[in-house]
Amino acid sequence: MTERKPPGVPFESWVDKQIRDAQRRGEFEELPGAGEPLPTEVDSTYDELWWIKRKLAREGLSVLPPALALRKEAEDALEAAYAAPSERIARKIIEDVNVKIKDMMFKPPPGPPLGKKPYDVDEVVREWRQRRAAATSGSAGGSAAGSAAGSAV
Repeated sequence: MTERKPPGVPFESWVDKQIRDAQRRGEFEELPGAGEPLPTEVDSTYDELWWIKRKLAREGLSVLPPALALRKEAEDALEAAYAAPSERIARKIIEDVNVKIKDMMFKPPPGPPLGKKPYDVDEVVREWRQRRAAATSGSAGGSAAGSAAGSAV
């Protein structure tokens, strides 16, 4: 709207005129989302933070309380340690997350409790070795069985 409402003209008729003029000029053609349903559901209750939640979802972000975020980070660290290429890297991953867990245990933030103890690094490394041995024996056994089956044909 480039012009101001003239004095004495009812607001509703002035707005209607602006819309009709814009339609004639084709300003409503090919708008993003045209012909698509509205993104909100009719049955949902009003949420005053809808725009924040939509922005977070669009950006692929999530906001968790610190304790829950650290729980997720600890679980991801454990999986990363099991998948680490060397024992040294697995130890480093677990030791780093243990520092964060201990810090939060001694200085708990507001929100839900952490409910997690530091990992036993030696136990994680023992599990890492077992998984590594099972993976190598499984692949070696599978390739030996495959070559034996191939030679029998």
